[in-house]
Amino acid sequence: MSKTNYNNQNQEVTHVSDMYKDWFLEYASYVILDRAVPTLEDGLKPVQRRLLHALKEMDDGRYNKVANVIGQTMQFHPHGDASIYEALVNLGQKDLLIDTQGNWGDIRTGDSAAASRYIEARLSKFALEVAFNPDITEWQLSYDGRKKEPVNLPVKFPLLLAQGVEGIAVGLSTRILPHNFQELCKASVAVLRGKEFTLFPDFLTGGMADCNDYRDGQRGGRVRVRAKIDTIDKKMLVIREIPYGTTTSGLIDSILKANDKGKIKIKKVVDNTAKDVEIVIELPAGVSPDVTIDALYAFTDCEMSISPSCCLIIDKKPRFIGVSELLKLSTAHTLVLLGAELEFRLKVLLEKLFFASLEKIFIEKRIYRKIEECETFDAVIDTIDKGLKPYTKNFLREVTRDDILRLTEIKIKRISKYDSFKADEAIKALEEEIAEIKHNLANLTDYAVNYFNDLLKKYGKGRDRKTEIRNFDTIAVAQVAQANQKLYVNRKDGFMGYGLKKDEYVCDCSDIDDIIVFRADGKFQVSKVAEKTFVGKDIVHIDVWRKNDERRIYHAIYLDAEAGKNYVKRFAVTAITRDKEYDITSGAGKGSKLVYLSVHPNSEAETVIVSLHPSSKAKIKEFEYDFGELAIKGRDAKGNVLTPYPIRKVAQKQVGASTQGGRKIWLDESIGRLNTDGRGKLLGEFDTGDRILVVHKDGSYELTDYELTNRFVAATDEIIEKFNPETIISAIYYHPEKKGYYVKRFQIETGKTGQKFYFTGEDKKYELLFVSTEPNPVVTYHYITDKTKTKGHQTLSLEEAVNIQGRRTLGNKVTGYKITKIERAAGTDAKTVQPLKQVVETVKSEVKTSLPPDKQTGKSNKKDQGELF
Repeated sequence: MSKTNYNNQNQEVTHVSDMYKDWFLEYASYVILDRAVPTLEDGLKPVQRRLLHALKEMDDGRYNKVANVIGQTMQFHPHGDASIYEALVNLGQKDLLIDTQGNWGDIRTGDSAAASRYIEARLSKFALEVAFNPDITEWQLSYDGRKKEPVNLPVKFPLLLAQGVEGIAVGLSTRILPHNFQELCKASVAVLRGKEFTLFPDFLTGGMADCNDYRDGQRGGRVRVRAKIDTIDKKMLVIREIPYGTTTSGLIDSILKANDKGKIKIKKVVDNTAKDVEIVIELPAGVSPDVTIDALYAFTDCEMSISPSCCLIIDKKPRFIGVSELLKLSTAHTLVLLGAELEFRLKVLLEKLFFASLEKIFIEKRIYRKIEECETFDAVIDTIDKGLKPYTKNFLREVTRDDILRLTEIKIKRISKYDSFKADEAIKALEEEIAEIKHNLANLTDYAVNYFNDLLKKYGKGRDRKTEIRNFDTIAVAQVAQANQKLYVNRKDGFMGYGLKKDEYVCDCSDIDDIIVFRADGKFQVSKVAEKTFVGKDIVHIDVWRKNDERRIYHAIYLDAEAGKNYVKRFAVTAITRDKEYDITSGAGKGSKLVYLSVHPNSEAETVIVSLHPSSKAKIKEFEYDFGELAIKGRDAKGNVLTPYPIRKVAQKQVGASTQGGRKIWLDESIGRLNTDGRGKLLGEFDTGDRILVVHKDGSYELTDYELTNRFVAATDEIIEKFNPETIISAIYYHPEKKGYYVKRFQIETGKTGQKFYFTGEDKKYELLFVSTEPNPVVTYHYITDKTKTKGHQTLSLEEAVNIQGRRTLGNKVTGYKITKIERAAGTDAKTVQPLKQVVETVKSEVKTSLPPDKQTGKSNKKDQGELF
């Protein structure tokens, strides 16, 4: 096949095979280098690198919504949000670089993570310490030239071996298995010391592994992994750890499949997995537990085989090496990075020392006085330069014009308050740090050894080996895959299932979910989800059905063909017989049909506009109807007559509050989650529009909704309660700039759900000591004086201490002495508590009498009010 060009006298022929060769090589090179295979320098794929860079840019110590992280990463990553989401979830599940919050799925059960809008992430402390240093990072422009991104992150750790990786490129693939954190640190130290070491994989799922054929993780090797199965008695086995690469549900399915094929004999399988994996297998009488265990390893996913292939990018080329060589290269790279950090720090300190010395001479030798008579700025520069000449012999480098310009920028106030002793101390500290860095550079290997030992000490706790290394017998393997499904529907033809991928998408569902379907003829049924199921033509509503959900209410208007009237009803579907048809019209006869249907998860009221047919005899052709006035009855109830006239159209006008009253919400403080099961503290009854007030220990508050997916952290949340617009927050906090303790009371400002409002400063130096939403909190605070270390305590009514003001106000000063403890004054009548002014005077009087006679003087502090920020 060829392309002919007739524009030239001589025909030019371009062979498609040549074009294909060039394009394919370019595409293959791109996939290998920029998508699927990690690099040696930081052990990351491009999408992972860009994710970590985006998280670092967003880092403020708090969690970030994953949806926001994805959006930030898309500035650097030229692909869709799905690939970024999957990469972030993958990183988060490895529990090393990402600190996660929310439902991030479970690698043991195979449960997927929640949607990006529901889960949060931030960089772990380990990641912040080992993966970032902008001073020694090489940068490049992003794909569109708008942003800068790192070529490689300066990762000072064998990250690739710790996390493991899988990637499929064009013509090659990589699969590096994860290894144990503690063993990697110790092996890196062994590399630096020139000692021997051995590495075997370690999996988060635990289990057992046979690494006899590991071959140092190179191509052609194989690792066999098994579940840990305990024998409880002759009739019961328990699987407590599963092999890497499978899930509890997949494992159970493979067991059931093998049982159906007659390869093993079991009575029942029960999945009790919660915090720990626990799959109970009950055996029939006469079956040997030992024989069954062998059969489980031979015919189910209780044993899996993994083929490693250690491939990575070195010098912009893919290379296949062993994990031992990879660790040596990674450790050597860490040594280079540590040296680069020390050299950069040394350069910065030398500059500081140089200018500190220059400043000392400039001020102590009064060179600044010589410029008083200079008429031009150039003369000033020359005068300073000449004044410094006698002292430049011992300088670290030559004095430049920029150095002199910095001297001219020194303010008179600084010169007048210059402390020669403090300056000498600062120079001495700089010299000591410089000497330490030079020592570390001269003994870089020892410094690196200490670095890895420090990482082991700080982050190695709780990272013991999970996978037991053992020798296995050779057996056969059977594998079964298990995954979540998506529900689709063909409304016209009446089919639904997870196999109709070309039809309308409804929602995500589990393969054990039941699906409820309503049809235009007023019939509905509940069926188990399948690949493709016929449920009747003209489907008007389809959704996942939840058993015993009494708050999900259906609003229906239907035509009774026999009576010629339109009826309205409200009902719940709490229990059914699967695949049985039910009739909303209560068997009204042929020709009856469903006119309107809506679903309300929290039994919300609803107002609709009913438009009658123009040819009807009704005087009023359009009217409103409020479903909230209709009682909720059973699904078989006939309902109330809405109108005897034919209806042309029904349109929803608005949705109101729940007609079943508020929904009781509890907070389980042990896990920081909301529930409706009565576990924990009752927050109250919540209706549409209600919100939860959360006061954080960092001196901020926010209003959140009452979704059960919300999570609260006891370490950072001081108050969690139902929001009342009349609530007054009373607080005592420490102001770092004014070096005193202040009390304030303010009414809550409402804003967007999830928006934070600070009532102390955002700086971490501000300290919130006490906060309450009680009407009149009374506290006893204990203090200690600065000089005499006199201890004392006073009781204070916060209502009497300060008026209600805005959240930004400073408040009234309580004391300038250090408060050691604040506690609620139990049983104290607020009327008997001293006002703040008397409290302050009492404290001063106590302190004054404790001082020597010649020190018992001083003026009283006035009440300190003003704007905080």
